[in-house]
Amino acid sequence: MRIIVMETSGNLFVVAAPSGAGKSSLVRALLAQDSRVHLSISHTTRPPRGQEVHGREYFFVSDDEFDVMVRDDAFLEWAHVHRYRYGTSKPAIADRIEQGEDVLLEIDYQGALQIRNLFAQAVLIFILPPSWEELRRRLENRGEDPPQRIQERLRNAMHEVGHARHFDFVIINGSFDQALSELGMVVQTQRLRYFSQRRSKPEVFQALALE
Repeated sequence: MRIIVMETSGNLFVVAAPSGAGKSSLVRALLAQDSRVHLSISHTTRPPRGQEVHGREYFFVSDDEFDVMVRDDAFLEWAHVHRYRYGTSKPAIADRIEQGEDVLLEIDYQGALQIRNLFAQAVLIFILPPSWEELRRRLENRGEDPPQRIQERLRNAMHEVGHARHFDFVIINGSFDQALSELGMVVQTQRLRYFSQRRSKPEVFQALALE
């Protein structure tokens, strides 16, 4: 598989977590406080939940439509997650970071590791719950799933967290405010790395004769 190293001014952040760890809430809060981060909208074959809107939370597509996109190599990554398929549009990501945007993907660990194999500079962030008991409590309090479905999500979570060691950063979401602060620090740290600064402020590096 070819690894893509892109000289762009934008950064690519990938956030993954087991269901119930608080990933979506943290991402929403980060987007609200940092206007420079833009969320990539994934495609999924699952039906909308609650107040979800097509094109806002996800692009909701049929299995046949998803099959066509896979056949046309339209996805940067895609994976089966909890009985449905999710995928990230390839051209949408490349175009946005080439234009200097900081793009965030909220995906499962399988997709995150696929991204790492394609984009060498991608920043992978894994969100952990503080304990299995707390994860169960959060899943139960959501009121979305019957007991057997919660058990399935917990079994899947035990497998998923084993892949956290492959990520660049791990954030434990025990205190939401602390976890949000740490997520913001990861974003800011990446923006201050040498190659990120060189890409975003080339005139300074040129004036100082830096490569």
